[in-house]
Amino acid sequence: MCTVTFSPRKHGYALAMNRDEKLTRTSGLSPAVSVVNGRRVLAPSEPSGGTWISVNDSGVTFALINWYSIPSRLTAKSISRGGVVKAIGSLSTALSASRAMEQLPLAHINPFRLIGFFPDTNRIFEWRWDLKTLSSKKHPWRLQQWISSGFDEPQAQRTRGKVFQEATKQKKVGSLEWLRRLHCSHGPEIGPFSTCMHREDATTVSYTEVSVSSRKCEMRYFGESLCRCTRGQLQVCELNLI
Repeated sequence: MCTVTFSPRKHGYALAMNRDEKLTRTSGLSPAVSVVNGRRVLAPSEPSGGTWISVNDSGVTFALINWYSIPSRLTAKSISRGGVVKAIGSLSTALSASRAMEQLPLAHINPFRLIGFFPDTNRIFEWRWDLKTLSSKKHPWRLQQWISSGFDEPQAQRTRGKVFQEATKQKKVGSLEWLRRLHCSHGPEIGPFSTCMHREDATTVSYTEVSVSSRKCEMRYFGESLCRCTRGQLQVCELNLI
C-alpha cells in the first residue's frame, strides 16, 4: 500500500511517496548514505536492510510498490521485496537496471511494480513482476501518480486518482508545498482510500520526498503519516551529483 507522485522540473524533478503498512510492521529507519559499487546511494531502510525508495548520486530514483492486483502469492518461503531497490539502487540507466533485475531471484519474490526516474534522459520506466513475467513500460516525463493498496487496489486507485486530478487545479502544482499538501490529504474522507491512509489495522507509516536538481539531490523523510508532521520535523539529507 503506497502512493507515489512525480513532478517534473526544468532541471530535474521532485517526487513524494507515502508508505502504507500494517501497524504490526516494524518501523523503518531514517535515510542514510551508503556506497554501493562506488556510487553513493541515499535511502531509508527496513531493519532487515531492504528499502522501498532510494536516490543515487546520478539523480536516479527507484521506488517500489506492491502489486496487489495480482492475487497470486508465493506459498513457499519468499524473499523480501525490499531487496529489489537495494540491489539496483546504485545504477544510472534503465538498461543496466533491467539487466540487474533479470539476475534477481524473482521466482522467490512476490508481485511488485518498480518505477525508475532517469533525469539525464527525462525518462520514466516501470517494471512489473507478476510471478511469471518481468515486463517494462515507459511513462512520459510529466506529472503523474502510482497507487497500490492491499485493501482494495482498484477502489484506492479511483479514489486517490480523483483527489490527485482535483489537486492539479490548485496553485503551485508540482511544488514541494503542493506535494506535501497532497500526501497528507484525507480527501474525500479519512480512511483506507485517502492518500494519507488510516485504518484500524494499518496506516501511512512514513513520507519520503526526493528533490533533484542539476547539482544535487535532497531527501526529506518523516517516519509517521505526514498529517502528524509539524514545521521543522522533516529530516533532510543531501547528495551532490556526479
